[in-house]
Amino acid sequence: MELVVTRRETGKKSFLKKIRQTGGIPAVVYSSGKSIANITVDALVFKKFLSSLESGALSSTVFFLEYEGRVIKALVKDIQYQVTTYEVSHLDFEELVENRPVKLSIPVRCVNTVDCIGVKLGGSLRQVIRAIRVVCLPKDIVPFLELDVQSLGLSQTRKLSDIVIPEGIKPISSLREVAVTVSRR
Repeated sequence: MELVVTRRETGKKSFLKKIRQTGGIPAVVYSSGKSIANITVDALVFKKFLSSLESGALSSTVFFLEYEGRVIKALVKDIQYQVTTYEVSHLDFEELVENRPVKLSIPVRCVNTVDCIGVKLGGSLRQVIRAIRVVCLPKDIVPFLELDVQSLGLSQTRKLSDIVIPEGIKPISSLREVAVTVSRR
């Protein structure tokens, strides 16, 4: 996802309030834990992008931030919302550096749910874990991991260890945890 961002002033809270009133989202770009840029993101563009995303996919979405003539490759590390309106009020981005490993959550997507044997026999498919914590290089980031549930019968489970994890991605989460279960209704 490409975003054109602009520099913003820092200091007073009134600056942030004015940015939000004029249709912007204040944000910070970090690299190695240090702030490298205070920016403003267009709220309408970001809101439109968020509405098109699948649930949980933001954590593994790579952004290309066009900032002062250069492009910063980054992930969203933190997102804050207004309590009453649930509008995005602040973003934190983490710069991706090619040879530096990054920790992130990658969504787990169940495939072949319609063909699942347990569901055809009247069971109910329940996804217990929706994302897995991993460490990888920026070039190895994938938007999601797939878990095939087609052969899952009644009262059976699939663990995180059943997910085919691409080379270069190292799970942090315990692979013994149950990811999906089919229960009797």
